[in-house]
Amino acid sequence: MFIQHTLESAPAASRPLMASTVQHLGHLPGAVALLAESPELLGGFLQASKLFEATTLDPLAREVVVMVIAARNQCRVCLAMHTGRLRQLNADAELISALRTGVRPADLRLAALHDFTLQVLATAGEADLTEFLAAGFTTRNALEVVLGIGTYTMSTLANRMVGA
Repeated sequence: MFIQHTLESAPAASRPLMASTVQHLGHLPGAVALLAESPELLGGFLQASKLFEATTLDPLAREVVVMVIAARNQCRVCLAMHTGRLRQLNADAELISALRTGVRPADLRLAALHDFTLQVLATAGEADLTEFLAAGFTTRNALEVVLGIGTYTMSTLANRMVGA
């Protein structure tokens, strides 16, 4: 039903976004080619993702947030892509396995982040910050988690819809 676009077949407004992705990653991911059907969604996701990457959360913490959303929403492509990112970050196999299956990580700091992310979702943002802050995170980080949740909820739902 959805077309895996090329630079030639994509809507005109998606083409620069796709070209930028190729320049950044060295290839055009299939999910981007599918999401190119909507330049607004693709542009929104890429911008939100860029903003999330610029947060004060460390790279491993950002990946925990992404994997919590990907596992919760059962987005196969997100789980695969971000498993690769975790490996680039030298995350241990136990952590990767836990995150892929939605299991709470053994590491207490990452477990607090995992739990907080799920609690934000479950409470529509009225999460208890106590454990999260005690694990060394900040109130700024709490809002950055919300940004990650929004970004990767958009991505996982769209990826599932297009069959990425």
